[in-house]
Amino acid sequence: MSTSEQEDMAREALSQAEASIVADNFDDDIARDDDSDGGYSSDGFSSGSTSAESSVRDYLYENGRRYHRFREGTYNFPNDDVEQEREDMKHAMVKLLCSQKLHFAPIGEYPQEVLDIGTGTGIWAIEMGDQFPSAHVLGIDLSPIQPDWLPPNVRFLVDDVESPWLYPNNHFDYIHSRHTVMAVRDWMRLLRRAYEHLKPGGWIELQEIHHKPRSAHAEGIVPADHAVARFWERVNEGLTTLGIDLDTAAGGFLAQLMHDAGFTNVTERVFHVPIGTWPKNKVLKTVGLYWRTILLDGLQAIALGPLTRGLHWNREQVELFLMEVRRAYNDNSALMYMPLHIIYAQKPENGA
Repeated sequence: MSTSEQEDMAREALSQAEASIVADNFDDDIARDDDSDGGYSSDGFSSGSTSAESSVRDYLYENGRRYHRFREGTYNFPNDDVEQEREDMKHAMVKLLCSQKLHFAPIGEYPQEVLDIGTGTGIWAIEMGDQFPSAHVLGIDLSPIQPDWLPPNVRFLVDDVESPWLYPNNHFDYIHSRHTVMAVRDWMRLLRRAYEHLKPGGWIELQEIHHKPRSAHAEGIVPADHAVARFWERVNEGLTTLGIDLDTAAGGFLAQLMHDAGFTNVTERVFHVPIGTWPKNKVLKTVGLYWRTILLDGLQAIALGPLTRGLHWNREQVELFLMEVRRAYNDNSALMYMPLHIIYAQKPENGA
């Protein structure tokens, strides 16, 4: 396939993802895709941070998984090597879906100060540093899991974004956050702080997947008794008891909060992330394979914290519950997807 044909397919994929994904025509014998998803794992990054003190490297181990110790319990998901590989794969999936775009906000060609909230492995921040040599890119996270070898304009700090910020007001040109709906408790406070620390005319962008399965069938609903739907219902229930609401990503809630915090030019775009290989478009088929692999590989990581900490299940109960969920994720006939909400907004030029 030529470069132009690949670009056309990528543009078609992005267009379909924002409108309506065309499903492939499946025979009965392949409606359930039980093939291995091998070959799509990421090499990940080695553990480390350029700005972390040794005290924050004292990790917590629970149910056989490793969690952050700094501000213990703030984030209810692991940070071990397996989870880091899954996070890098999520980055690759979002880039593939979005035609390799790292951002949608119109930040220009020469941003100076960029902040990445909840940077994780730091892969987005590193790629932004490579793409914008003019910028100083700062990534912050509760876990010091970023690599030591970095572009000269990229650095990482262990910090809690919901604590008072250490950075000057009117400092950043662009603040980015992705996949943090599972961690942030007070979005209004976070957005007000972002407003204070953005330069007038600066941009903020949130990229959040609403973790509630939908269907591309006409009715648009995954039945409540479907194992995948029940899984996310239980996870959200557990997180709610811990102060987190996954539904924050949906319904225009974050866009409205941006308005309320004083931002202008608020724009929200919603892309459908398929689960599985049911789309006809080859790019979206690969995106769906990535996303299903990410969700399957992360079943235990996603479930353990919310279900044991939030709902007080034991590990055996969790593992038994996950057996049915694993099988259900391979159901291509359900045409499942999750919405990716990309919301960006600007601090007014005359903003104080």
